[in-house]
Amino acid sequence: MSLGKISPEYVNRSLSLFGKLFTLGGLLIGLQTGGSRLQAQTYKDSSLSPRVRSLNLLSKMTRAEKIGQLSTLFGWEMYQKSAVSSSSRIQITSAFKKAIDSGHIGMLWGTLRADPWTKKTLITGLNPEQAVEATNALQHYAITHSRLGIPLLLSEECAHGLMAIGTTVFPTAIGQASSWDTELIEKAAAAIALETRSMGSHIAYGPILDLAREPRWSRVEETYGEDSYLVSKMGSAFVRGLQGKLTATAAVDSNHVLSTLKHFIAYGIPMGGHNGAPAMLGIRALYDDYLPPFKEAIQNAGALSVMTAYNSIDGVPCTANELLIKDLLKNHWGFQGFVVSDLGSISGIYSTSHTAPNAVGAAAAALSAGVDSDLGGYGYGKNLDSALTAHLVSAAQLDSAVYRVLRLKFALGLFDHPYRSISNANGVNSEEQKRVNEQLATESITLLKRTVLPLKESLRSIAVIGPNADNLYNQLGDYTAPQDTGSVTTVLRGIREAAGPNTRVLYAKGCSIRDTSTAGFAEAMAVAKKAEAIVVVLGGSSARDFKTQYQSTGAAISTQSTVSDMENGEGNDRSTLSLLGRQSELLEKLATTGKPIILVLINGRPMAIEKEADLAGDILEAWYPGATGGKAIAKILFGHASPMGRLPISIPRSVGQLPVYYSQPKGSGGHYVEGAAGPLFAFGFGLSYSTFTYSDFKISKSENQQGLQLQVSFQVTNAGSQTATDIQQIYISDETSSVVTPVRKLVGFSRCTLAPGQRVHQQITIDPKELSLYNLRGDQLIEKGIFNLELARYAGDPDCLKARLEVNQDYIFDHWR
Repeated sequence: MSLGKISPEYVNRSLSLFGKLFTLGGLLIGLQTGGSRLQAQTYKDSSLSPRVRSLNLLSKMTRAEKIGQLSTLFGWEMYQKSAVSSSSRIQITSAFKKAIDSGHIGMLWGTLRADPWTKKTLITGLNPEQAVEATNALQHYAITHSRLGIPLLLSEECAHGLMAIGTTVFPTAIGQASSWDTELIEKAAAAIALETRSMGSHIAYGPILDLAREPRWSRVEETYGEDSYLVSKMGSAFVRGLQGKLTATAAVDSNHVLSTLKHFIAYGIPMGGHNGAPAMLGIRALYDDYLPPFKEAIQNAGALSVMTAYNSIDGVPCTANELLIKDLLKNHWGFQGFVVSDLGSISGIYSTSHTAPNAVGAAAAALSAGVDSDLGGYGYGKNLDSALTAHLVSAAQLDSAVYRVLRLKFALGLFDHPYRSISNANGVNSEEQKRVNEQLATESITLLKRTVLPLKESLRSIAVIGPNADNLYNQLGDYTAPQDTGSVTTVLRGIREAAGPNTRVLYAKGCSIRDTSTAGFAEAMAVAKKAEAIVVVLGGSSARDFKTQYQSTGAAISTQSTVSDMENGEGNDRSTLSLLGRQSELLEKLATTGKPIILVLINGRPMAIEKEADLAGDILEAWYPGATGGKAIAKILFGHASPMGRLPISIPRSVGQLPVYYSQPKGSGGHYVEGAAGPLFAFGFGLSYSTFTYSDFKISKSENQQGLQLQVSFQVTNAGSQTATDIQQIYISDETSSVVTPVRKLVGFSRCTLAPGQRVHQQITIDPKELSLYNLRGDQLIEKGIFNLELARYAGDPDCLKARLEVNQDYIFDHWR
């Protein structure tokens, strides 16, 4: 089955989407009782519903005003700060006035954003109080200078914290996922929502629901890992935290924001690891693996915005795919929000994919596919106006898109309460948010190898060495705003604060991430020889700097003329997964001292560290742990907390093993002449400072004509000597199926924190749909037969407990069309 565009005959036979919206939704003006009331009232009447107010406003708008509502321009270009005596005053720019006066724009993106690409610094950017002043000023001009008084929707990057000055910087998503803690993820997202809304913005770009099965890809750090089930649970928790009880019909409070899911769809498996490259997969894999996280986030968590992806699938750009956006997302799933393009992806339909002859054709293709908003503002605009004039798209299709945007503006209460109080900014980066951040950072750290940890507080000296030991930006990840130096705890600072009063902490950088100089080796060796233990902090960096050049989309352009640390983050794809520069050589030299070596990795993608793992006695994977990361790492090092993290992505031995994700189809795998085919560290793996045992693994099944209910139960005992947290994982495999299924797949997990000797009875309810597959006819069903279940510590755990489940009949849930 092709994922191509729906045929013209199909389109001609079908009602327009807006016609369906009116007919099926009971919105047709003049029918039943709603019509007369709509004529008697206006969109300014706050007693009316968002849909009624949206339809009334839509009926009053010109074509130019409608097209403008779909444009999302760069917000950081719309204000400037000017010094007035000892204070700063926010002024809106002439570019913004033009965008409102003649462009009738409806949205801004990145108004609060500060980073080298936007050239907004701690001086030229907005602190929280100034952010409120700026967003209020922009809203006031938009409302008072647009003919119909339409407020703006302001969107921001929020995957691991609002990308603005003075906000809370959480661990990046790959670290968040390592916690396997949905309740904590929801709390963190709620904190991000509060900061975003407090400063005057309304949409959070996040979570990223891409499955990261290509670790060479530059954006692995932004994802929740390789597994569809884990990504679904983490992503839905993040959506619930961002949106609260906000729906397309009403806003419950002013502390939550719309969540924009990224990127629709299959963006995390680009050919060659190149960002935005085509995704090569079949339609069954798409429905089995890549769509479920989006479906759950929409249907169970209520996500109200979706962003398209840069890539193509089966020859169709995702931003022009009617089958996936209009048919599946909107009509079949019943998505109530709006779809926004990724930056420049509408133009990319003709400039990159070459499936449209020009910019006008690209605009028509995107609108026809169901893309409601143009991020960047240059994909639609005059191009969409020309497409309408040429009858490439219809007025009804335009109205459909505008309606979806307007309805959410009304649902957010922007027409009635468009401004924020300066006092709202006082809650940004509060002590409670810092507490949640530190807890999430602590839970995200994964112990991969253990020999001497935890360190004894009686140590007289510790050497802290490495390029990431005292570099605050290297531990924060991409999409991070400039930071006050005191707001981030590096590993060195964390160790100094946590070490005992009689412990001397020595430091040497040793080398850089990518620079090949060995000038710092001598100092590092001298420091190491004076210490009783060595903490080596290596890895990578997504830290942007003002020397790096950037594409129009914001992705970094790597150049050989400038050696920065940045080897990860959007646009920095890799051909290898080894540590860059002279990091491995530094570790080798330090190992010759014979001192205990604890390797701490701060990085955004899995690194192939087989050699380094042999040199180090202990290994902590910290990913990019955020502003409190150094404090969290120190807590683990000194045993003030037991490691809790579990890998959300497999760590390969070498780049030549790829793909190495755990849930590959049966028939995958084997061995290589050079060594093992399995990963160095498996999905779900993570050690603790205690030991846990599992017992009494049982399955409870209820099966009849109406459906199947499944629950597993088991005992968990802390058999060690320290209070610690354990994460239990349930995997399933289908013994015989009509199509090839994974060797195993995660279908449930649970957490418990136990004191030494404590035992707990755990139960996990398994959604029967997790046993389903999509067959060759496109049916989603459970096929009768035998399933094998595993209670494991990680994927492929040889010591797992096993149970067999027999299903006696087929159960059909859905069809892919």
